[in-house]
Amino acid sequence: MNNQVLPGPVDIARILEFLPHRYPFLLIDRVLSLEIEPEKRLVGLKNVTFNEPFFQGHFPDNPVMPGVLVIEAMAQAAGMLAYLAAETKGEKGELYYLVKVDRAKFNHPIVPGDQVKLDVIQKRVMRNMGQYECKAFVDDRRVASCELLCAGKKE
Repeated sequence: MNNQVLPGPVDIARILEFLPHRYPFLLIDRVLSLEIEPEKRLVGLKNVTFNEPFFQGHFPDNPVMPGVLVIEAMAQAAGMLAYLAAETKGEKGELYYLVKVDRAKFNHPIVPGDQVKLDVIQKRVMRNMGQYECKAFVDDRRVASCELLCAGKKE
């Protein structure tokens, strides 16, 4: 089978065209790569800065990115994968909602200054739902992982 990789990166202006999220809940800054064949895979990037609003309370003396926001960042990367994959087929993408999180694991804290690589693979699509295997890395070290189930809704 052909290994189809689309040219990247996708910048923030283009991400804003696809995702409905806005500050402070837009948690993906760039798409580094998109692969369609042999599997659908996206690698995205989240730059974590001390200016993130959640660090004021989580935790003031020891800033750590909340795990639920790490999962949300992976879900947004999955959404970008779905939108961009649809676009390659000449279709309009759907708005995806997070339905289920399985096997969430946090290996290391994410702190200000980290660049988080979000690696998302679409495992299968059934009816109007997609299942994704997600991993987050900082400096090639896995910091989090989970499986997500998302449901699409026509806009």
